[in-house]
Amino acid sequence: MSSSKTVLITGANKGIGFETARQLGVLGYTVLMGSRDELKGREAAEVLAQEGIDARFIKVDLNDPHSIQDAAAKIAEDYGCLDVLINNAGIAIDKGAAPSLLPGGDLRATFDTNFFGTVAVIQAMLPLLLLSPAGRIVNLSSGLGSLTHNSNPDFEFAMISPLAYNSSKAALNMATILFAKQYKDLPLKINAADPGYTATDLNGFRGLRTVQQAAGIAVTLATLDENGPTGGFFNENGEVPW
Repeated sequence: MSSSKTVLITGANKGIGFETARQLGVLGYTVLMGSRDELKGREAAEVLAQEGIDARFIKVDLNDPHSIQDAAAKIAEDYGCLDVLINNAGIAIDKGAAPSLLPGGDLRATFDTNFFGTVAVIQAMLPLLLLSPAGRIVNLSSGLGSLTHNSNPDFEFAMISPLAYNSSKAALNMATILFAKQYKDLPLKINAADPGYTATDLNGFRGLRTVQQAAGIAVTLATLDENGPTGGFFNENGEVPW
């Protein structure tokens, strides 16, 4: 078993997840790079390993309950516990459709990954996180999941209104609150992170921020000390309104 802290990052083979893995790896974490694509996951882990980071591929497909349970079993066997879970994997498939025209299948598919899949990962990993002396969960949300922002006509991204993506992130925010409430009297801390509008393949690389900038808030929340917050929604500037 490793004596270093262990972090599982879903969707770690690219984008914000990959950069978060790099930054935590540099801090000395053993990084378990969750990916549904084994080839891409192993290639990403090898890139970080060549940089001197203890990075290892682990198969995690948010739409496959068996892969989630298998990942939890492997982590239990190899490491005994899990110190940090970063729920980074997600999809955005609205493709500019107005809420009234969004196909129901796209809405369901988005929730299956961004909400139901993420919650399934949390539930599977909780027993391992509770064995850590200072477990941390970071849910990658979005400012687009803020009800306050979406109801403000002056919000800088008010013109971006994808029903599936925004509502799935709002649901994830609620899950963050409720899980944190359940474990508020324990060392485990659970927070949501807003990385900002970042250039990744999720948005065709149209984002305004780099993955290096975006990963910062996830790393901050993953490395909170015992006095850090729980049940909150944060970006690099502080709290984000629900």
